Amino acid sequence: MNKKILVTGGLGYIGSHVVVELQNEGFQVIVIDNLSNSSMDVLDKIIEITGITPLFEKIDLRDKNMVSDFFKRHSDIYGVIHFAASKAVGESSNNPLKYYENNISPLVYILQQLEKIKDQNFIFSSSCTVYGQVDKSPITEDTLLKKAESPYGNTKKIGEQIIEDTCKINNNLNAISLRYFNPIGAHSSAKIGELPIGIPQNLVPFVTQTGIGIREELSIFGKDYPTPDGTCIRDYIHVVDLAKAHVIAMKRIILKDNSDNYEVFNLGTGKGSSVLEVVNAFEEISGIKLNYMFSERRAGDIAAAFADTQKANKILGWKSELSLNEAMLSAWEWEKKINSNI
Repeated sequence: MNKKILVTGGLGYIGSHVVVELQNEGFQVIVIDNLSNSSMDVLDKIIEITGITPLFEKIDLRDKNMVSDFFKRHSDIYGVIHFAASKAVGESSNNPLKYYENNISPLVYILQQLEKIKDQNFIFSSSCTVYGQVDKSPITEDTLLKKAESPYGNTKKIGEQIIEDTCKINNNLNAISLRYFNPIGAHSSAKIGELPIGIPQNLVPFVTQTGIGIREELSIFGKDYPTPDGTCIRDYIHVVDLAKAHVIAMKRIILKDNSDNYEVFNLGTGKGSSVLEVVNAFEEISGIKLNYMFSERRAGDIAAAFADTQKANKILGWKSELSLNEAMLSAWEWEKKINSNI
């Protein structure tokens, strides 16, 4: 698999783990990142982990001319994995135009360039947010897509539609949308991991930051949901398992094993874990009693959302392998590494 693959947003949380897995499988990787939510330090860590230096270009993909110039210089790219996007659900509600510009325009510009190249392969970083407020779990790929609960979720929904429409009229483009559930954890080396800017939007970084003392306490939103312990249930998948799925998906379309030129797969563990189960897992692996309190439910939160992963298991031949405790341990090792001065 000595093919050249472009990874946009390749210095971000998930993107950096995918770059590592691609290089481990022998792919040549080009990374594009505008460093708006990442750091050049991540590139150094990727090199330390793999012993390989990916080509890096700092490009703002909202600039159509820069995108065009890049593809003129790299016409031998064999596939694209597209992560570059803004991703905070709450921020998207406060600044929707930023999200529509950041998440839609670059996708269109990249697909326009791929139309000029014969036999192109494209993996889209999508999200379970495309399902909206689901009525029941587990969620299959055939679950009706309801109205998105945020501009962020809507950009992923629109992005999938753009790719599907493009594939319908372009048989030279093979694409897969991967709908992630809740990525957590870090690389086993503790060299790369989730690094939220400001107050974390996701549960696990808030847990580990509370554990190490950056946050005074963790707020658990709601304790009266119709779940075994009263807290929300979500599908938490180790980021390394998630990264490996991207490599498998890219190989699938490169080798033309795909059954259609546009496919969709859920990526999760297929098992839901409650907020309290995540807290308990952290306490078990760290030996620290976490300071948490219950507060009111958040608007829009549903009781349970987790994936049916049978399609990915059977068709991709991929299955999550790492447990919740393993994910929490890697997240904790990462937190201690980046805050070793505390």
